[in-house]
Amino acid sequence: MQYNIGMDTTILQIRDVDADDVAVLRARAEREGMSLSAYLRALIHDEAAQPTNAEVVAHIAAQEPVELSVEEIIGYIEEGRRQ
Repeated sequence: MQYNIGMDTTILQIRDVDADDVAVLRARAEREGMSLSAYLRALIHDEAAQPTNAEVVAHIAAQEPVELSVEEIIGYIEEGRRQ
């Protein structure tokens, strides 16, 4: 992820982070050739981009149910194996 000056941003401050955790993150950022801020921005972006398990389950639950018999399911599996 590259930081774009024109994107809508906000300041986020996190307090009481363990010093050892910060040291690990700072070292990882350095290995990636990134500042700690850029590294953390990328981590936050990646985390926000992935739905949580609860969000996935809610999405599936909102879908129209599919009515198939066991025989139909077996038929689709067998057809897929033949391809």
